[in-house]
Amino acid sequence: MTPQRFSANWFQRVRLKLRHLQLFAALDEHRNLHRAAASLNMSQPAASKLLGDLEETLGIALFDRHGRGVEPNWYGSLMIRHARMILSELQETGEELNALLAGHSGRVSIGTVMAPAVELVVPVISALTRDHPGLKIAVAVETSDVLAERVHQGVMDFAIGRLPGRFDPSAFDYQEINSEELCFVGRDTHPLLRLNRPLTTADLADTTWILQPVGSLLRDRVEALFRAEGVPPPQRVIESASPVISMAMVAKTDSVTVFARALAQVLSPSGSCTILPFHRRFSVEPYGIFWLRERPLSPGARTVLAAVRETASALRRAASSAGSPASAPTDIETHIGTSNNRI
Repeated sequence: MTPQRFSANWFQRVRLKLRHLQLFAALDEHRNLHRAAASLNMSQPAASKLLGDLEETLGIALFDRHGRGVEPNWYGSLMIRHARMILSELQETGEELNALLAGHSGRVSIGTVMAPAVELVVPVISALTRDHPGLKIAVAVETSDVLAERVHQGVMDFAIGRLPGRFDPSAFDYQEINSEELCFVGRDTHPLLRLNRPLTTADLADTTWILQPVGSLLRDRVEALFRAEGVPPPQRVIESASPVISMAMVAKTDSVTVFARALAQVLSPSGSCTILPFHRRFSVEPYGIFWLRERPLSPGARTVLAAVRETASALRRAASSAGSPASAPTDIETHIGTSNNRI
């Protein structure tokens, strides 16, 4: 044998095969060529030729032969160590592939508007993190137009919101989930609370408001509500699409904002704000799950989607059996078109 220096692609030149790696591991375990070959369902001559041809090509003896069997030398020990590492990595690859196929691992990117973020996404992620720790879920809370754009670009697997009118609905699969009840929020010491009665739009007319920009769904809904009661829409408006800014302004001033009731119920126990009593319920059009029709969902995304659907169904059943206001029809009949849906 003629020793040689090994280049970066030496394993390609010597045609190293998976069978070589398996033989190294078997020889390490049995230290006998006959028993090693039998464990791999090979004949002893075939195993001997496989090993001999490789040693000849490498120009290095890897095993010392003796009457009782074979013993790896320094070079053979090195090959055995790396062969076991490679075989272990391949085994783990198979396990990961099985997990991916079953939807138990991988990365999933989803988006949501505010209300389902609280009602759906939080409990879903909590359950999936416990049951499928290998599944990595990235969540963004945005307006519907941003979510639709990201789903359309393939940045997100699916989103929970409303499909804006500027998008071709035939490009998406859409499943309606639930309606979104709204409420007015002010600080817990707001002067209007001294009235000790449900408020009307007339009571709120001169209040400073924190509202989303003109054309947004919540802004349109508030203005439609005022008009339906014969009251001019709010005039003293600070525009902000940020819930954080809205909450900060509400906590520090006598301003009022509009939130999804599900979100307000999470925030109000903090003591900095409260849901203002209003004389009627009002909501916006239902939201749903949507994803790009031409882009198949990954197994992981299907797992998350199934969990969202299941949780949404459970919430609807619970609301229906409890007679929740959120499940009852609103007594405001003003409808907002989809062309301006932004939340």
